[in-house]
Amino acid sequence: MTTASGTALPSSLLKSFARVVGPAHVLTGDAAAGYAVDWTGGFTGEAAAVLRPGSAGEVAGLLALCSAAGVAVVPQGGNTGLVGGGVPLHGEVVLSLRRLDRLGPVDPDSRQLTAAAGVTLQQVADAGAGPGPEGGTGLDFGVLIASRSSATVGGAVATNAGGLRVLRYGPMRAQLRGIEAVLSDGTVLTHLAGLIKDNTGYDYPGLLAGSEGTLAVVTAARLQLVPRPAGLVTVIAGVGGAGEAHALARQAVRQVPGLLSAEFFGHAGLAVLAEHAGVALPLSPPVPGYLLLEAGGADAAEDLAAVAGDLPVAVGTSAPDRARLWACRERYPEAAGFLGPVLKLDVSVPAAAWARLASEVAGAVAAVDSDAIVLAYGHVADGNLHVNVVPAGPADGRHQQAVFELVASLGGSISAEHGIGALKAAWLPLSRSAAERALFARIRAAFDPAGILNPHVLPR
Repeated sequence: MTTASGTALPSSLLKSFARVVGPAHVLTGDAAAGYAVDWTGGFTGEAAAVLRPGSAGEVAGLLALCSAAGVAVVPQGGNTGLVGGGVPLHGEVVLSLRRLDRLGPVDPDSRQLTAAAGVTLQQVADAGAGPGPEGGTGLDFGVLIASRSSATVGGAVATNAGGLRVLRYGPMRAQLRGIEAVLSDGTVLTHLAGLIKDNTGYDYPGLLAGSEGTLAVVTAARLQLVPRPAGLVTVIAGVGGAGEAHALARQAVRQVPGLLSAEFFGHAGLAVLAEHAGVALPLSPPVPGYLLLEAGGADAAEDLAAVAGDLPVAVGTSAPDRARLWACRERYPEAAGFLGPVLKLDVSVPAAAWARLASEVAGAVAAVDSDAIVLAYGHVADGNLHVNVVPAGPADGRHQQAVFELVASLGGSISAEHGIGALKAAWLPLSRSAAERALFARIRAAFDPAGILNPHVLPR
């Protein structure tokens, strides 16, 4: 039997936890409250306890105790998720992995490193930033997300995080060369050699990427680094809307060899940021939409200028100027929050259908809530659109239904980057067949027969 909301754990179990991690790392009551609310503030629960292990061995000891007692566990990293997948909505124990912060050295031959689950993505990128082994510009991490200073390796693996450079490097799964994880019964799995070629069995590290803490608890990952791009140039081009942005991004993909990012956002949200957050508008006079392109290499400026043609542009080549332009995109998710409570819906469609989705999604929402505000932005070249909805009417699921049905009609996915969590569980059948969901349940039962790992995420 798993814990239910408001259920106190036996004192004997709390003492057993304390023997594993020390009394200072078993939190209850008010000390645990900060771990029970997500980054958006939209999901708040109550933790039966917060456990803060400092090693994979301590994770194993805690999970063995929870499994034996039938206590449900929610693994938690930096708690930057947006779908309620990392908070104790049903009175679970929170397993906070922030103390797992060991970062190994960079191996210059393989261009890899091993990072524990609590290491932030920014720390991984910084570790590779020194001079390269042959005097080059050093190494970088391919996953770049706005929350990189607080998002952790374990959470990024568990959600298969994507971000701003997926078109170049792929999501978190593409950076994964090995993993250390703990099963619900306390068994530790370690496969961290980092071999590029290794056909000795099932690719369970790849399976754990995107599993949202339902199969095992990731405690460390072997990560591939990439050459740090040199000569970065950032351009924001003014466009008439999503269709023009999509066409321009496709052209950039074809014609700009060093292209790293292609990001769309509209003026409506940018105007909100200018008013409430002091973000500088990139173009004057303003335009309906903006496409941010970033590329590296000796010819980046010329290549981007050729793509932009006669469009109005803002160009950044120095670090401060590029940061000023990037603020328009990286802070765009904040805009809707100034207008009211937000539904953050992260979806994807085949690349060819992106412009249609971006153009039609506001109308789909208006059909069920005519006064709702929709601010859409996203990764143009990989089919991903972030749809932020500020409802005017009751937030009773109608907005999600409208967006997800449109996405499904275009052959897309109701979750591109953030996972299913609690927010999207009811709509999973729109993206996955009954046969697929049955297979998911069988895999889950094999990894976690006790059923204690994040039991309310990705429904069985």
